Amino acid sequence: MSSVDREGPGPVVTSTGPGPSRWDRVWPYLPYLFIALPAGFSLLQNWRADTLVLALFAMVWHWFMVGAHPEWIKHHLVALAYFAVLLAAIGALVSIDSVFTVAGPAVFIQSFALLPRWWAYAGVAATAAVLVSMRPEAGRSPGQMLFSFLVAALVASAVGLVVQTISDQNESRRVMIAQLQETGARLAALAAENANLQSQLLTRAREAGVLGERQRLAREIHDTIAQGLTAIVTQVEAAEEALDDVKAARARLDTVRTLARDSLKEARRSVQALRPAPLAESQLPAALQDVSGKWSQASGVLSSLEVTGEARPLHAEVEITLLRVAQEALANVAKHASAGRVALTLSYMEDVVVLDVRDDGAGFAPEPPGLPAAPASETGGFGLLSMRQRVTRLAGDFQIESAPGEGTGISATVPAIPAETGLEPSDRSRNAG
Repeated sequence: MSSVDREGPGPVVTSTGPGPSRWDRVWPYLPYLFIALPAGFSLLQNWRADTLVLALFAMVWHWFMVGAHPEWIKHHLVALAYFAVLLAAIGALVSIDSVFTVAGPAVFIQSFALLPRWWAYAGVAATAAVLVSMRPEAGRSPGQMLFSFLVAALVASAVGLVVQTISDQNESRRVMIAQLQETGARLAALAAENANLQSQLLTRAREAGVLGERQRLAREIHDTIAQGLTAIVTQVEAAEEALDDVKAARARLDTVRTLARDSLKEARRSVQALRPAPLAESQLPAALQDVSGKWSQASGVLSSLEVTGEARPLHAEVEITLLRVAQEALANVAKHASAGRVALTLSYMEDVVVLDVRDDGAGFAPEPPGLPAAPASETGGFGLLSMRQRVTRLAGDFQIESAPGEGTGISATVPAIPAETGLEPSDRSRNAG
């Protein structure tokens, strides 16, 4: 049973929110107890039909108005009518037997629980007056009756204070629970929104991963298969020009065979995402020496490698990046530079490792500002772009120095990530970005 909506100290009904408190479930039943107990005691002492009828009427009236039709007493006039009839019945019972005075607290509670604001105090005063005036005791002086009224009013005020305190606590509890429920609902909505955002982020991360893998494969194909096929085409063209010299043509064809086999190995390695063949059995300096030696033999251009600092094993992707930059730079020299000599320098420093590739060829004019452009003869300019992407992917720095007739210098600086570290360079670059 919930209390009614009203302006006053009593409980307040809400149509939604938490269910009724223990006090809300108890107070509607108190009149039954405070009427039935004195009625039973009085009837045992002196059986009277009017006592039984009045006690039954008071309890039935309370049940009919509060228990069976609680929505009726939400209206103030109906609540006043209910209270007046109940008080009249209690007053009649008190006039029969003073033991029914104990029913007064139940009426006080009903006054504070059902009547609006100042009407509740008027109901308390009326109840106290009825209890004092209707007691069947002769010979009481006006002073004694006044004293009894004041005592009854004091008791009623104390009961009202208790009822009001309980009602305020219940209302505060209802508000707090409703706020907690609302906060919980908002948190659930935020959690669902966060889950949706996380799902979107994961989707975008997967898309970015796919794009990054496509770019990596493009660089791998360009730096391995495309370079090998270019070299093969060059050797075939040279062999065609040397057809009159069988020995020279055969040497060219042997070179073609070697290049084709190396390209096939690189193609398989790219598919299987393994380390480059030159790095499979050696460290970076030896791999660069092998690559530059084979390139020099195939192109006829002198090359040299100088290593400074203490050479040490680096993370696989660091070594792969520098090896690919060297291969691409050498390929560009063979195709565009018309150089007579190329110098490679690998410098191991405390935090970074630097690869410099310099030639004495024709050079070109980079496009300022922004990314330097590849020579016009390089189809699509993908070689320089590929080298830059590889280096910046490791949060490194890529620089080009060139001028027409003054040769070209390429410098790639990348973090010297140790070989035993568990951090993937790709992860490092994404964090740096």
